Amino acid sequence: MPRRAKDFPEEGEFVVATVKNIHHYGAFLSLDEYPGKEGFMHISEVAPTWVKNIRDYLKEGQKIVAKVIRVDPSKGHIDLSLKRVTQQQRKAKLQEFKRAQKAENLLKMVAERIGKSFEDAWKEVWVPLEEEYGEVYAAFEDAAQNGKEVLEGLIPEEWIEPLYEIIKSYVEIPTVTIDAELEITVPTSNGIEVIREALIRARNRINEIKDIEAKITYLGAPRYRIDIVAPDYLTAEKVMEDIAAEILDVIKKAGGEATFIRKEKRIKKIKRREK
Repeated sequence: MPRRAKDFPEEGEFVVATVKNIHHYGAFLSLDEYPGKEGFMHISEVAPTWVKNIRDYLKEGQKIVAKVIRVDPSKGHIDLSLKRVTQQQRKAKLQEFKRAQKAENLLKMVAERIGKSFEDAWKEVWVPLEEEYGEVYAAFEDAAQNGKEVLEGLIPEEWIEPLYEIIKSYVEIPTVTIDAELEITVPTSNGIEVIREALIRARNRINEIKDIEAKITYLGAPRYRIDIVAPDYLTAEKVMEDIAAEILDVIKKAGGEATFIRKEKRIKKIKRREK
């Protein structure tokens, strides 16, 4: 079970918790990411409407996403709320929790390879990476995308190479895909040649940019489609703007017109490619 580097959650934090004991006035829950820590949820924090029977909402052994509304480390008190968690927040927290589980499993593999315990791995790798990145899997994604150098200075040298080998094999890099349709008209006798030149310049521009994938597809006159795959949305947008500018420059100088119709952005994951 993944655990956090800090001892107590912070107010406003979302946590994964397991229902332990239910009473008519509220419930006690164990915090999955904070071993040995327990939180209390008053019945008034279970649902946005009046709750007659708390067992209509909570069951012993049930895992939920709760929001921390009060913390008193000196007394060990942690107050939780279920009604203050939106569906989107719940989904995001569960995704984060799954990423932490992946990170823990990968780190256990590394520890086993170099003959260390997971407790050693947690102290020497997990804690510093969480403090630097906020979550350990984000550090793994950064290393997958940018190389093992990002780990240097954060964790002991003996961990870097074996950890990086595991990352290369198992960690996927999230990417953003955006696309646009392009309508080009050039009302001159050499219009086809002008469009061809514009597209060639755009493809040359694409080839100059690192860490992105892009393609231009002919959809039938006068429409073309541009697909951009990049590490993040801002990079994808910048590449799309550069390609559009390259095409528009040629088309406008020839007296033609080009219209861009933006479509959508999508998130996908790709395996790390060897550099």
